[in-house]
Amino acid sequence: MLLIAGSCIGAGMLALPILTGLAGFFPAVCILAVAWAFMTFTGLLLVEVNGWFKGQVNLVSMAADALGEKGRLIAWFSYLFLFYSLLVAYTVVSGSIFSAILASVLGWTVSPSVASIFFTLFFGVIIYLGTRPVDLLNRLLMIGLITAYLGMIGCGLFKIHPDYLLHAAPASMLLALPTLVVSFGFQNMIPSLVAYLGGDFRRMRLTILGGGGIIFVIYVVWIMLVLGVVEYPAILESYEQGAEATGALRSALGSSAVSHFAQGFAFFAIVTSFLAQGMTLTHFLADGFGTKPNRKNLLWFCSLAFLPPLVFALYYPNMFFKALNLAGGVFAMILFGILPVLMVWVGRYRRKHATPYRVFGGKTALLIALGCSLFVIICELMRK
Repeated sequence: MLLIAGSCIGAGMLALPILTGLAGFFPAVCILAVAWAFMTFTGLLLVEVNGWFKGQVNLVSMAADALGEKGRLIAWFSYLFLFYSLLVAYTVVSGSIFSAILASVLGWTVSPSVASIFFTLFFGVIIYLGTRPVDLLNRLLMIGLITAYLGMIGCGLFKIHPDYLLHAAPASMLLALPTLVVSFGFQNMIPSLVAYLGGDFRRMRLTILGGGGIIFVIYVVWIMLVLGVVEYPAILESYEQGAEATGALRSALGSSAVSHFAQGFAFFAIVTSFLAQGMTLTHFLADGFGTKPNRKNLLWFCSLAFLPPLVFALYYPNMFFKALNLAGGVFAMILFGILPVLMVWVGRYRRKHATPYRVFGGKTALLIALGCSLFVIICELMRK
C-alpha cells in the first residue's frame, strides 16, 4: 500500500489545489472520488491481465500478447510520450521552485531558466550513476517529503478560513480531471508488485484499494489546506500564470512556518518525481533499443531522456499545467484506461484466458470504463 502511495505522491500534487480550486473544494472532492474509482478499476484490470502470465511482465509485452503488434506500438509510444510530458512539467516547475529556494536560503538571484538547467544536469547525473545512488538519495528525500507535508498540514490547519471552502463552480470540474488521472497513476507498478507478492491476487487487490485510499485522504487534506488559506482570486491568478500551489500558499501566509514547510514540500516532491520518472524513462529507452542500461550506454539514454524536455521547458516556461493535462488527458488514458479494457475484453471473451483473479462488473463495467477514458481524451482535445 505504501509503495502505491509513494508512487503517486509527487509533483502532480503541486497542481491539484490550483486546478481543482477553480471548481471549489466540495466539487473538487467529488471529481477526485470519480478519478480514484476509475483508476482503481483500471488498475485491477491490469492485475487480471497479469494472471495470464507466469513470471514478471511489463505493460508493453502485455499489450503485445493481447492486441498484437499494433497494441505493442501503441503502448510503446503512449508510455514514451507520457513520461516525456511529465518530465517537461517537472522541469518547468523546478525553475521557479529552485530559484525561490536559492533566493531565500543563500540570497542568490537566479533566473528560473538557469535553475531548471542546473536542476536537470545535477539530478540527471545522479540517475546516470545508477539505481543504487538514486535509491539512497530517494530514501532521504522521502523522509523530507513526509516531514514537510506533516509540518505543513499541522501548522496550516489552524489558518484555514472555512468560508473560502464554500466557493463552488461545478462547470470547472472537468478542467482538473486529466491531472487527477495522472495523480492516481500507479498502474506502471502493477507488474512488479504482482511479482513481489508472489502472485497473491487477493493481497494485490487489497494493496491497490488501500494504497489508493491513502492517496485519496492525503489529496483531500492537501486541497482543503490550500483552498482554505488562499482566496479564490489568487487561485485564479496562479492558474493563469501556470504557477503551482505552494507559491500561492507562501504568498498568502508570508514568512510563516507553513510557507517554509510548503517550500520544502515542493522541493522534495519535484526531486522525488523527477528521479523516479527519469530513471524509469531511461531504462524504458534502453529496453526499447534492445540494450542494457549499463554505464557505457546510459549517458546516451540519459541525454535522450532529459535534453528534449529541458529544451521544451526553456522555450515554453508556462507549460506546467498544459504538460500535466496532456499527459493525463491523452497518453495516460490510452495506456492506463483504453488498453487495459481492450486487453481484458480480448482475454476474457475471445481467447477465454484462465486467470486466478477476475474484476467485477462484466462487459457493462468494461464499456463504462472505455467510455470514461474516451470522454477524458475528448474533453482534453476540445479544451485545447
